[in-house]
Amino acid sequence: MKKCIYCGSEIADSRVMEVCDRCGRNVWGEKMFGTIVKNMDNARDNGDLCHMNNTCEFTEKTNFR
Repeated sequence: MKKCIYCGSEIADSRVMEVCDRCGRNVWGEKMFGTIVKNMDNARDNGDLCHMNNTCEFTEKTNFR
């Protein structure tokens, strides 16, 4: 299980964001948090997320110099 970065409560490993529902609603508000979760879930399902501990095609193909 993952833990919420704000309060430390346990959240599902399948959760894209490491923020529990209670803290997410308190930080961003009900409507905005729902939109953020929906968009993050869609990005995960489409393969558009890049995690820092994994190699990301974007960083391999992009030259920032």
